[in-house]
Amino acid sequence: MSENKRWQNLRLLWSFVRPHRRTLWIGIVLGLIATGASLATPLVTKSVLDGLSSSQPIAPAVALLVVLLVAGSLIGMAQWILLGRMGERVVLDARSSMVRRLFRLRIGELATRSPGELVTRVTSDTVLLREAAASSLVSLVNGTIGLFGALILMGMLDGTLLLTTLAALAVVGAVIGLLMPKMAKAQEQAQGAVGRLGGVLEGALRAIRTVKASRAESRESRRVIGEAEESARQAIRAIRYEAAAFTAAGFGVGLAIMLILGLGAWRVSEGLLTVSALVAFLLYAFQLMEPVSTLAMTFSSLQAGIAAAARIREIDALDVEPDDPTPARRTPLDLSTSALVFDNVTARYAPGAAPAIQNISLEIPRRGHTAIVGPSGAGKTTIFSLLLRFLNPDSGQLVLDGLPLQHWPLEDLRRRIVYVEQDTPLVPGTLRENLLYTHESATEQAIWEALTAVRLSDRVKELPDGLDTALSTAVISGGERQRIALARALVGDPEILLLDEATAQLDGLTEAAVHEVIDRIARTGAVLTIAHRLSTVIDANQILVLEAGHLRAQGTHETLLATDTLYQDLIAALRISTPAR
Repeated sequence: MSENKRWQNLRLLWSFVRPHRRTLWIGIVLGLIATGASLATPLVTKSVLDGLSSSQPIAPAVALLVVLLVAGSLIGMAQWILLGRMGERVVLDARSSMVRRLFRLRIGELATRSPGELVTRVTSDTVLLREAAASSLVSLVNGTIGLFGALILMGMLDGTLLLTTLAALAVVGAVIGLLMPKMAKAQEQAQGAVGRLGGVLEGALRAIRTVKASRAESRESRRVIGEAEESARQAIRAIRYEAAAFTAAGFGVGLAIMLILGLGAWRVSEGLLTVSALVAFLLYAFQLMEPVSTLAMTFSSLQAGIAAAARIREIDALDVEPDDPTPARRTPLDLSTSALVFDNVTARYAPGAAPAIQNISLEIPRRGHTAIVGPSGAGKTTIFSLLLRFLNPDSGQLVLDGLPLQHWPLEDLRRRIVYVEQDTPLVPGTLRENLLYTHESATEQAIWEALTAVRLSDRVKELPDGLDTALSTAVISGGERQRIALARALVGDPEILLLDEATAQLDGLTEAAVHEVIDRIARTGAVLTIAHRLSTVIDANQILVLEAGHLRAQGTHETLLATDTLYQDLIAALRISTPAR
């Protein structure tokens, strides 16, 4: 790893700690005091030995030793709590920042990444960051102060023995310096494998019915365990480097003590050093064992923390939706005469990719039911993504109520548009929380009216806790999930309702009831429906036929049935009878 890259990584880790630098400095001061008490102990011990040899009172020196022990322990405990709390604050800040940013990411950014892999960055990577920001910082501060403090005091006792100690420590430093880059790379690869493991496992559990029905339990287990094994392999590599660094540190300090003992004994015999000074020097040498070993272990934790910080900061590089603090200007006149307009719109999901829709120009009345049909991949869902600004057009313009869509703040835009997506996901929580998810201020009466509209009120009354039943504990069928999602959209009487295949899993009676609701909403607002079941859209005021990203035709059911061959083929393929008008 280059010197520039190493400093860049350290600055990255520091960016998480910087908001708490005042606490860090207080912790460093406490560390100085605690380590100073520890470093003073050998000198006080020397005075005790000198007092014994000269028959001087040693009680004050012994009392000072007790004071140093108690004070050092209490201050060390205070420092540990202070910096440990700071570490938890660092983790909280990192998690809060990531969670806020993840929910603001553009849909395109989320679509190319596994949710499970992103979750590991919020959970496991932040734990490693905590170890680096708290435990490792405590150890780094104390170890550095202890190391250099001991060396300074050893120099005051005997310069020759100090040079011997420094030579041994230089060898230790060189070995650790060679091992650190390899250890960092292994830990980074291990964390990456953990992220992939989370992604694979999350995807497999989400599709657990398909996994079981396809007898793929063993295959999926092997995929997940494969990532776990890769993580273990890289972690074991890091452990080997860590063990080598720790062993080198211990061996270096042990070698230094042996050399000090031999050379010091010779200097005592020559009268160049007193016995008490040699004892104090040896005590400092033994004290070196802890900071040197601690620093070796700390560097390992810091490498893992730096790798975690880098993975966390990658979230900041992802593109987010813009903040729109300025409200859009609307007048009552706009609402009575406006429409949703696509003016020669072309859009694609990635730079260089084929257009999902191309040169689309259409107008959707402010009131009425517009149905969008076409083969899979024709661009139907892309229309919805553009309306909700999940996707921005490459060219052309979308207009809502006479105002270009990009001038609408997202909050205002999405308050007016209610979206029922194809997969009809339910959010964690109770049934009531799900129904109020889009319209938090809806009344109890509005909730029950929405449930009645989708023929779900009797089923809800049968649940153990009614509206307050936790959906995680209730058995909800696919059709019921779809009806809950529909009811969630209906509790607020939406101005613009987008339904993406929202009746696919409903029985005939419930579908008929939903059609009545659609008709009611279409009298005061706009309803846009995507459906492969054309029976749900034949009564629409207008039908848009898409093919390969182009608007092929538009009109009523009767017009299209008489003039458009693709629409005729869709009708024939589904064997839908056309009722007499």
